[in-house]
Amino acid sequence: MREPLPEWPMFGLADDVRPALRQARDGGYPMILATLVRVDGGGPRPVGTQMVFADGIVAGYFSGGCVEADIADHAYACLEDGEPRSLVYGQGSPWPDIQLLCGAGIEIFLERLAPDLPALAALLAAETERRPVVWLSDGLRQVCLDPSDPEPWAGAVRRHYDPPPKLVVFGSDPTALAIAWLGAQSGLQTTFVRSKGPELPPPVSGLAYRRDDPQSALAAIGTDPWTAIAIATHNLDTDREALAAALPSAAGYVGLLGARKRLAERLAPLRAAGVPEVQLSRVRAPIGLDIGGKAPWEVAVSVIGEIMALRYGRGLAEA
Repeated sequence: MREPLPEWPMFGLADDVRPALRQARDGGYPMILATLVRVDGGGPRPVGTQMVFADGIVAGYFSGGCVEADIADHAYACLEDGEPRSLVYGQGSPWPDIQLLCGAGIEIFLERLAPDLPALAALLAAETERRPVVWLSDGLRQVCLDPSDPEPWAGAVRRHYDPPPKLVVFGSDPTALAIAWLGAQSGLQTTFVRSKGPELPPPVSGLAYRRDDPQSALAAIGTDPWTAIAIATHNLDTDREALAAALPSAAGYVGLLGARKRLAERLAPLRAAGVPEVQLSRVRAPIGLDIGGKAPWEVAVSVIGEIMALRYGRGLAEA
């Protein structure tokens, strides 16, 4: 008999299940990958949302508590027999006693993955190498391909994976720290850069730290369309150095802390140095959504909110 799900659903805070897949793979555990493949009527999670179940491992959520326990039962049955299955809840469900409070209908596809599955190795390698890939599976055959490759065969599920979102924060004060801290808590791979800063990193779990100059830091960290850069140093020279490094980069977002009325003078030296207007126009300043607050955590919420709004609205990954 399986262990009950934890009373506090901390496992549901993980939106990207690839770390859980990696943990199961590295532990040599077979695992269940559960994918939301259909939503009728506006459910709480979008198509493509996933959960992972393995020995001692649960990650992700579908409904905020309505169906997770029942899915876990089916997942562990799938672990035993290896047979893929589709589960329907809400509208059209064979289990009318399991209700979705939103009134939606959802379909979940369960498949068992062996830890040595080549497609799993390809998926996790692409995550490390920061390449987008597509997962195709009918539960018995799985492949992981470049997104430009063919559409799924009949009966197969298609799921697109982008590289994990990344955040680089330049600064040293409480506001910069709050942006980096919230970024790390929000699931962004976050690096805090404080040039010539203290030897010891800030005491924030999950936060990487660098002390070099902006150009060297970004070169070492690497940028791509899934990278956001927040410049919040309160130092004009360091701001310009960071902008000079960030604007030609592949980062999908470059934000600058500071008053709108001072933006022209802050960009003037870069314009005089020949930085193209198309690059200067990338700067989002003042940084963040206009929520009215100026305290460190309020600014942090506005910055992370803007990054996520772009990602889900127009898409941070659009090149």
